[in-house]
Amino acid sequence: MSEVQVAQPDLEQQRYQALLCVTDSVSLNDDPNALLHEIAKPLMGTVSFDFLHFVLHDPLTNSMCLKASETLGAPQLPLPESLPLDETPSGWVWEHRQPLLLHEIKSETRYPQVMEVLRASGIQSGCILPLATRRQSLGALGFLSRKEKAYQDSDIQFLQRVAGQVSLAVDNVTHRKNALAYQQQLAADRDQLQLLLEVNNLLVSNLEVSELFPAVAACLRRVIRHNYVSLSLLEAGPRRPGLEKEPQLLRVRGIVFPDSKGLIHNDLIVPLENSPNEWVLAHREPLLLDPFDTKKFSGGVTTQMWAEGVRCAYWLPLIGRNGPLGTLSVGSLQAHAFTVRDFDWLKRVASQIAIAVENALAFREIAELKDRFAHEKLYLEEEIRSEYNFTEIVGHSPVLQRILRQVKTVADTNATVLVLGETGTGKELIARAIHDLSRRRDQTFVKLNCAAIPTGLLESELFGHERGAFTGAISQKIGRLELAHKGTLFLDEVGDIPLELQPKLLRALQEREFERLGSTKTRRIDSRLIAATNRDLAHMVAEGSFRSDLYYRLSVFPLRIPPLRERREDIPLLVRYFTQKYCRILNRKVEIIPTETMAALVRWEWPGNIRELENLIERAVILSPASVLNVPLPELFVSSNGHNPKLDRLESAEREQILRVLRETAGVIGGPAGAAARLGVKRTTLNFKMKKLGISRADL
Repeated sequence: MSEVQVAQPDLEQQRYQALLCVTDSVSLNDDPNALLHEIAKPLMGTVSFDFLHFVLHDPLTNSMCLKASETLGAPQLPLPESLPLDETPSGWVWEHRQPLLLHEIKSETRYPQVMEVLRASGIQSGCILPLATRRQSLGALGFLSRKEKAYQDSDIQFLQRVAGQVSLAVDNVTHRKNALAYQQQLAADRDQLQLLLEVNNLLVSNLEVSELFPAVAACLRRVIRHNYVSLSLLEAGPRRPGLEKEPQLLRVRGIVFPDSKGLIHNDLIVPLENSPNEWVLAHREPLLLDPFDTKKFSGGVTTQMWAEGVRCAYWLPLIGRNGPLGTLSVGSLQAHAFTVRDFDWLKRVASQIAIAVENALAFREIAELKDRFAHEKLYLEEEIRSEYNFTEIVGHSPVLQRILRQVKTVADTNATVLVLGETGTGKELIARAIHDLSRRRDQTFVKLNCAAIPTGLLESELFGHERGAFTGAISQKIGRLELAHKGTLFLDEVGDIPLELQPKLLRALQEREFERLGSTKTRRIDSRLIAATNRDLAHMVAEGSFRSDLYYRLSVFPLRIPPLRERREDIPLLVRYFTQKYCRILNRKVEIIPTETMAALVRWEWPGNIRELENLIERAVILSPASVLNVPLPELFVSSNGHNPKLDRLESAEREQILRVLRETAGVIGGPAGAAARLGVKRTTLNFKMKKLGISRADL
């Protein structure tokens, strides 16, 4: 009896010392295996066990996971690493927070999978204790022995105290790991937000895609390990016959690829068909190719990227307010180089880049419109100061009313109009009337006199040029055709357009596209053309000095303006109109137009038409200090019957002179050695005089 009483205090003392050692081990070890190894040493001799292990509850899978095990002098116990909650005794202990004593494992019917492993290893009994704190239940600590009924009530009380110390250690480790993971996540989120802020600042401060992209690529490199990044934007392709819409293509607008072999470069046109770009733009979802599959997507730049060594890549769509803008591609020379975190971050960056690209494109469009409007303003200011500024058409003759009805009919369409008539008949006035009655009335009416501009500069004036396109092109110039976008372009004296320039004009009219001088970029236009000439274009086509296809394109709706001698009933109205106009300008007060003066003006043939009449009335107002209009009729050499013998003699002499020069030049009119140059007049002037004097090639 005395030996038992002495032995009991010795065991209690050992257990007390063992508990102190366990406490020290708990405070010094964070690793589960090291912790279990350290506490196994002092527990030996204080309690019977051959295997020691602890498991923790996984809330994501609701299962019990083996975290550490310790074996004393026996092969390792092959316990499953993870089991459902109801298939292991540790699950019951975790759920109820109570110890579970297994006295006879050989007859235990619960938990068959675990019991089979224990029986195969010779385990006869076990004690499973909960690992729990006031805040939560963590798992279970298990002691297993090859002895039957190895654990009594006193053992359970001691082991519960050991489990309490281990619970504190596990809880502290879990808390520290969670805190560390949380801090790491916070740091990663902070870095990510900082980079997103930098990217946002770059996007706000750069309105040019060429300047924006390299800076964004540098920010990407700090977060995602990659070797390749490119930005491709959608643009309209050339129109094809039979297609209602212009085809779309992708153009590489930015690329950062230090290891490139040169297969992919800036400004490269990327086909969309059967490509990752086509897929992401159609589905509006990112796409990861890892590993790189050139069989599934053989189009676009996938073949070139594979040849460059890219082995995995992300494609992300750039979606703006009005639809897709293009794609962002990020690739690596290593397979499986990207993580889920990279994917999430790239999606956020792509959405910001889409906003920036849309803003940059809008800024560029606004800049181009601003530039075009500035040119239009200068042009319109010049037009205001130009010679003609008619606000209405004067006359009520039947022939004029017929022309005006035709003007009203064609104005509401976009048809090309060819205005024919002698010089001074008001062809530009008719063209303006067509524009003012059309749906383009709120847009620009742009005029270009093809005969007033040297041949070498006419192409630049019509189509525009880029800086450096030719000697003297010190800045970019927008052509009249581009200025007339959405408006009307009036080409006066269209018969004077050089033969070599006519095909380019025909293409611009037919395809509604052109290129500036010195540029390869095709520009789309939507302008209406009104052409005018005093020449016989059909005769010029027969002579080969004017292209037949251009002639047919211009003469969709021909309008012949009658000369003033064919609408004599309008002459009195025009005389009164011009008299009132120049009285206001010259601050004169003319109230009376003599009857004989008006009759003489009506009888005159007016070879210069309305322009000649206007100039005569202006001179008459200047010569009329009183209230009576004083028209210098002697200058017209008009007799009472309208016959002028002196004028006949002058015309005869002029006719003979022109015939003599034409014979000397073998009928050549234009050119430096032509008849017009010899006579010191313009080619158009000589053509008019030949027509007026009745000179034909038969006379030569």
